[in-house]
Amino acid sequence: MTDIVCITDVRKTYDSGFEALKSITLTIREGEILALLGPNGAGKTTLISTICGIANMTAGTITVGGHDTIRDYRAARRLIGLVPQEINLEPFEKVINTVRFSRGLFGYPKDEAHIEKVLRQLSLWDKRNSQIRELSGGMKRRVLIAKALSHEPRVLFLDEPSAGVDVELRKDMWNVVAGLKADGVTIILTTHYIEEAEAIADRIAVIAQGEILLVEDKSALMNRMGQKQMIIELQTPVETVPPALSAYDLDRGPEGTLIYSYDTRGERTGITKLLSDLSAAGLVLRDVQTRQSSLEDIFVGLVQKETS
Repeated sequence: MTDIVCITDVRKTYDSGFEALKSITLTIREGEILALLGPNGAGKTTLISTICGIANMTAGTITVGGHDTIRDYRAARRLIGLVPQEINLEPFEKVINTVRFSRGLFGYPKDEAHIEKVLRQLSLWDKRNSQIRELSGGMKRRVLIAKALSHEPRVLFLDEPSAGVDVELRKDMWNVVAGLKADGVTIILTTHYIEEAEAIADRIAVIAQGEILLVEDKSALMNRMGQKQMIIELQTPVETVPPALSAYDLDRGPEGTLIYSYDTRGERTGITKLLSDLSAAGLVLRDVQTRQSSLEDIFVGLVQKETS
């Protein structure tokens, strides 16, 4: 798969001396969905702004579609669509005119068929003659996406696209993103909704304190770092873990349950012996459940380890 965005040793230092980005190196593949995850202040928006030419980098190089974002800015920027966090739209303008105007800013000729396609894709066609001020917050965010797609970009940045959007509308947006990927658009997504990344991303990049901690295929990451937990509900709840079971490093869960964590990649999980030793210790099982670590569990663990 071809790399469409190449970021090499990019740094961003403000006049105050604060390092927002510290030697970021990252490649983004054509046609993939990359989820960029990180806590508030990690550098996500700064990195996106630097790629899009909104903020100047202190050092390093960035190319988009082979075009250097400094030396060949116009060609690079024409390949990029950006959906920012903030909703900043002209309240008295009609939806369709707002999207037409964005296309014209990039020097593209009028294409009413494309504008209609984008508005229909985002369920905005029926609202095309409505003023922006008449729309809900979720519909305004769809207008931002329509503006970003108006000039047919090959790389789309979605910076917290579902912030303030209800669950139903958020799922609709996931479907839109899947459709864009099917059309070959490369998508870089930042989000605080980890389930969003888990649902639609191909790869995960984690950033904290201006540094990339990890970049990996989502499935490989979850397989490598994910654990399973067995939640053991006892006939008679226990206040403490019996000494005879100390070798299993059990945790106490709610309502006196016992929680056993194990790695599914190991040759042996230890479950059979644990159940035997539970019986030998005089503990009677009522129920057993298992749960797989989510991407959120992995993300929180990585960030806590980096900031601790």
